[in-house]
Amino acid sequence: MTVRRCAAALVAATAIVGGAAPAAFADGAPSPAAVPPGLYGTKDPQYDGVFRQSFALLAQQTADVRPAAQAVAWLTGQQCADGSFMSFRADTTKACDATKLDTNATSAAIQALVALGGHDDAVKKGVAWLKSVQQDDGGWPYTPGAGGSDANSTGIVIGALAAAGEKPASVKSAKGGKSPFDALLTFALPCDDPTGGGAFASQPDAKTQKLYANADATAAAVTGSLGKGLTATAGPADTKGTSCEKAATPEQGAHNGAAYLARTLAATGFLKSTMPGAADQPDYSNTADAVVALAADGMADQAKKSADWLSKNAAAWAKENGPAAYAQLVFAADATGADPKNFGGVNLVEALNATGPAPQAAPSASPSAQQKEEKKNDGISLWWIVGVGLVAGIGIGFLISGRKKNQQL
Repeated sequence: MTVRRCAAALVAATAIVGGAAPAAFADGAPSPAAVPPGLYGTKDPQYDGVFRQSFALLAQQTADVRPAAQAVAWLTGQQCADGSFMSFRADTTKACDATKLDTNATSAAIQALVALGGHDDAVKKGVAWLKSVQQDDGGWPYTPGAGGSDANSTGIVIGALAAAGEKPASVKSAKGGKSPFDALLTFALPCDDPTGGGAFASQPDAKTQKLYANADATAAAVTGSLGKGLTATAGPADTKGTSCEKAATPEQGAHNGAAYLARTLAATGFLKSTMPGAADQPDYSNTADAVVALAADGMADQAKKSADWLSKNAAAWAKENGPAAYAQLVFAADATGADPKNFGGVNLVEALNATGPAPQAAPSASPSAQQKEEKKNDGISLWWIVGVGLVAGIGIGFLISGRKKNQQL
């Protein structure tokens, strides 16, 4: 997800400014001074502030942690007047830049706000904005007006709609009446495609309009096709194995995509990075997304194998990449039934909490069984003492009465 987001941000920025790469990707230097209070992580938030905050809050909710009020307020304060979110608003007193509105950040924020509860108005406004920028094909681009729909963005928007109580299949484009599921199927590769039958492409090639298999787009499309979001958990067992079938429904598309991921992961347990110069290097972020997608589709065995691989190998990556990375591992652990507080010996929840403001103190727990038993025993002891006292009093009464009688005799 993090790699996907960086790549998508680069593509969107390039489309807008005509080919200039954003400075954050030119030197990769973090800007700690630019990180405002309440935000998780220490790196420059320009391209992922709302995204990583939403991931952090979602992961904490998944792990039953009450986020700091300051962290929640930071996220809600980022929302634009029309309900959308930018990747980051440095100055929230100024109106949002319409060329920088972000469907992915908006969708992640909606899912976080729904999980937190108590933010109905913000969620409704966010959903209304997403519906207003739906493309004619039923899908969504990363930045409205800066390109066609893509599988990654459409998948995460579906998760937001579902979380907010919408029925994604009923959210249809004003022109053409297409649903998000219709859009996703247009990115699905046929089973006989030599580059990856059953997989999804992020977008058609700009020049040839051909579809090329993309593992991360596939993971997003699988969860989206199932109508699930970022914190998707295990679904019913997929008994079709890794076979591929013609995809005429979202469920068939999800199976094919999951089968492609399972086949790709089978040899090593991880996905390989597609970034330039990173041949044969593991892509931890996309592997974590794939684990959630596989679990959601019901391919539990491969999901667990890859989650186990992450538990043994992803600690250093998460430490380097911060809150969103820790959150992805929490999602993968939760989807496969692993313990996020002991994931390969690492307490992911504690590590995530340490990247931002301290969570709220847990509410006072109800009395433990031992405390209840002790209280019960204390009560028994008290009544036992009272009872003994009464019996003793009666005995003494009889004794005194007997003595008086003897004296009278």
